[in-house]
Amino acid sequence: MSPALAYPIVQRTLGNGLRVVASPDHGSPSVAVNLWYDVGSRDEQPGRTGFAHLFEHLMFQGSAHVPSGQHIGLLQAAGASVNATTWFDRTNYFETLPTGGLDLALWLEADRLGGLLDTMTQESLDNQREVVKEEKRQRYDNVPYGDVMEHLIRLTFPEQHPYGHTTIGSMDDLNAATLEDVQHFFRTHYLPSNAVLSIVGDIEPEQAFERAEAYFGPLHGGQKPAKSVPEPLPPLTGTERLETSADVPAASVYLSWRLPARGTREFDAVDLAFSVLGHGQTSRLHRRLVRAAELAESSGASTLGLIGGSSYGFAYGRARDGVEIEQVEAELAAEVDRLVSEPPTEQELRRAKAQYERHWLHELARIDSRADAFGEFATLHRNPALVNTRIPDIESVTLDELVDAVGTVFRSDQRATLVYRQESS
Repeated sequence: MSPALAYPIVQRTLGNGLRVVASPDHGSPSVAVNLWYDVGSRDEQPGRTGFAHLFEHLMFQGSAHVPSGQHIGLLQAAGASVNATTWFDRTNYFETLPTGGLDLALWLEADRLGGLLDTMTQESLDNQREVVKEEKRQRYDNVPYGDVMEHLIRLTFPEQHPYGHTTIGSMDDLNAATLEDVQHFFRTHYLPSNAVLSIVGDIEPEQAFERAEAYFGPLHGGQKPAKSVPEPLPPLTGTERLETSADVPAASVYLSWRLPARGTREFDAVDLAFSVLGHGQTSRLHRRLVRAAELAESSGASTLGLIGGSSYGFAYGRARDGVEIEQVEAELAAEVDRLVSEPPTEQELRRAKAQYERHWLHELARIDSRADAFGEFATLHRNPALVNTRIPDIESVTLDELVDAVGTVFRSDQRATLVYRQESS
């Protein structure tokens, strides 16, 4: 049994509702600041998609006391690495910098939380709307397989489900968005009471809390938006299928499943099953499709853990030159079915657990990833201390639970199919 980790975690909630997580690490004179907002694409309304991701850009366009475009420049001048990301369940902003720059980082984060609307104009909205469109062209429309995730989401979730659209959203929705629409989204979700601030590194907790209070304490907390959690979706029917084509290096086939919500023991068991199926060169898919049958140039399987009632997962195979995609599809489906008829062994379970532990420890070795993990578990599961218990939690999953998960999820009538062909020249 692997021992629990023991990263120090101290929490405090400010009067305005901002949750602050502090974790000292004096290994180097640096500090990570990570701010998670409990808003993602699942919080968008029909006809108003893409707003969560749009704010990932707008938040860098100046605030009450920071000129447009200066947020990143000020941090980089202080030696910081800085970025932000958007996902279905959250948006987060983060920087890592020498400890002496902590006050600057906190002041900047507080200034845009409290003062972004003071400087948001039609011009800044139009500018960042165009930036998002260009990002979609570069990352989704004009790269091989760029729209695979969009297709899989549409196959897996109903159109009006909170997870039924990509995080980048609809360009038609963004085009139709007014300044008032965008301001309303910010006022609803960008509140101290809807955020978690993690400060990790070369600083004591009390100092971290004092700084958090100094910069964020004066901000109005607001009313944290109520969230309804959708009921878990029923399994897919096996009839969901899409065939498409594009200018891609190789034809591919994908299978998709609805899975239990993350944060449950059932999801952990399914996640380990996907590892057995398609993580790495020892996985069943790689050994069968790539090495033994030599039908696929690559293969794999992965889960995407989500908290809104249902997660999803997929497996894929990418055909070798000269191999018909129908052959790859048949072999991929057969190998998935074999997971049910020949369930994972104790050795495969141990290997999957070891892969998880190695990845988790690798992530937590850095203070920036650790701060992100604390924000993640505080936001999505209300408890950052779960970071320290993840390895024992995974280790405790039994072979019987894994076999039950396989039998429940991987039935042939519970998956969708996406066939991605090469365009004929």
